[in-house]
Amino acid sequence: MDLTVASPFVAAMKFTVTERSGTRVAGHVDLGPDQHTPWGVVHGGVYCSVVESAASIGASTAVREQGQFSVGVNNNTDFIRSTTSGRVDVVAEPVQQGRTQQLWQVLLTRAEDGKLVARGQVRLQNVPLPG
Repeated sequence: MDLTVASPFVAAMKFTVTERSGTRVAGHVDLGPDQHTPWGVVHGGVYCSVVESAASIGASTAVREQGQFSVGVNNNTDFIRSTTSGRVDVVAEPVQQGRTQQLWQVLLTRAEDGKLVARGQVRLQNVPLPG
């Protein structure tokens, strides 16, 4: 699997990865009306999806040379402040990286002022690459 190309799902949520390694993933999401709830704020599912995606990209990059990738087994995302539009910066870093599992923390902050919008952590299982 080529991790340099976003999956259609990641592209649809407008998550752009600008830095990727086995110890850090960074990027941004451009938010707007396409991601709103009926009440005019960004849907929390967008934040959950970005958290899961950033952690999965980093964790999978970390174990790729061992013929593995990582799948999320738990995603816990806190929504700190609501947003209607603008760029949100994303930074994911590992808390723990083991032989069978990893734990990653992801922070989403407003690009305009650095205020925390959401934070999450994802526990991932390292599994063999298919085929």
